Amino acid sequence: MISAARTPEQGEKRNIASSAALELARRVLAIEADAVRALIERIDDRFLEAVSLILGRRGRVVVSGIGKSGHIARKIASTLASTGTPAYFVHPAEASHGDLGMVLADDVFIAISHSGESDELLAIVPLIKRQGAKLIAITGRVDSTLAREADVHLDAGVAQEACPLNLAPTASTTAALALGDALAVALLDARGFSAADFAHSHPGGSLGRRLLTHVSDVMRRGADVPKVAETATLKEAVLEITRGRLGMTAVVSPDGHVRGIFTDGDLRRIFEKAVDFGAARIAELATPGPRCIRPDALAVEAVQLMERHKINQLLVTDETDVLVGALNMHDLFRAKVI
Repeated sequence: MISAARTPEQGEKRNIASSAALELARRVLAIEADAVRALIERIDDRFLEAVSLILGRRGRVVVSGIGKSGHIARKIASTLASTGTPAYFVHPAEASHGDLGMVLADDVFIAISHSGESDELLAIVPLIKRQGAKLIAITGRVDSTLAREADVHLDAGVAQEACPLNLAPTASTTAALALGDALAVALLDARGFSAADFAHSHPGGSLGRRLLTHVSDVMRRGADVPKVAETATLKEAVLEITRGRLGMTAVVSPDGHVRGIFTDGDLRRIFEKAVDFGAARIAELATPGPRCIRPDALAVEAVQLMERHKINQLLVTDETDVLVGALNMHDLFRAKVI
């Protein structure tokens, strides 16, 4: 099928439309960035009260909202849960039909509503308070009903929405989300939540692998670790490199302590010299004091060490510097650490 050629007028209209779209996109980002920036001045004692309220309760955090605020509430609940604060989302309409039974006296209920007048949330506020749970409200209006009913109110108001009609929730949802993230991170820090704790909440995917995989999980062991004695010849070392297929061989003392490393790169540099392969001793040609890592180190630390020193292999030693393993970048790729 042959398509009709675009006329100059059509091309001009397309350029004008593209220009307008780019300008509008930049305006949206600027408005939303300003909305988040404005929150900085509002981080005050009320924010500290919200953090203290959550830390002081033995229960969980229940986050709720309707419409776009509901989507933001789900994300905030997820962020809290993954950073050390047990939390879950409850739909306010479903709460009125039985799900409110999940809210207990020791819980903190976070209600999110830009207007602060959402009927579905206001309908369950008296029941939440009667249950004994504490209420934190995140709204865009400090004089709203929800703000007045809350034990702690956090102001997420914005000057305008990023929508050209100033109607669709855009800047307001961004501000509420940012405020929720700030709350989650403040709680994370107050709880002393560590990278190890984070790893246990994220065992799946690349993040879990980076945080939970140790060198001992990916390193080669026993006969798979290429090594030669200090008394070995260059020829024996080259044969061991070929056998081990790691691009190197460790050079060890009789009791297994690492004395050096000899790599493919070292071999290439030797070709520039007149060296007798059969007579030359590897102890004279190997690189002494090679970079090593402990088996209990995180595999991601091995990646960082390799990248920092521009090397592709690492020897693994115990606390007495005895060789216990080896690995290279390919091992880390296979383990999906990188």
